[in-house]
Amino acid sequence: MAENQNYNMLEMDQGNDGLGKVEIAPEVIEVIAGIAASEVEGVAQMRGNFATGVVERLGKKNHGKGVKVELTEEGIKVDVYCLMNFGVSIPSVAQKIQDNIRQALLNMTALDADEVNVHVVGIQFENQKIEAEYEIEE
Repeated sequence: MAENQNYNMLEMDQGNDGLGKVEIAPEVIEVIAGIAASEVEGVAQMRGNFATGVVERLGKKNHGKGVKVELTEEGIKVDVYCLMNFGVSIPSVAQKIQDNIRQALLNMTALDADEVNVHVVGIQFENQKIEAEYEIEE
């Protein structure tokens, strides 16, 4: 993997077969990591900001929400910000998030993340889900 400074893209080194090069934007890695993290049981939702909340209410799903990707000289650093369900084991769910993101990136892009940091920014209780669903129905 080599970083291309001009376009802020990752260039994949998959051998020299003469067919050209493959570049992956950091936004693609954010989407892959976001979907992989939200698939883990125990994750209530990914953290977003006000703008992503407005966009989601209009019907567009932002799969990169709550994920920050940094391309450094050492490699790829992924930070995931999420809310957990009440009653789950935070260390085991965080480990599953890290494993799922690392495996998804490896399978889909052949890139290995050097760091996958999980930031638990809140706990979602069962009654909060019911209230949120009730507000949407009104």
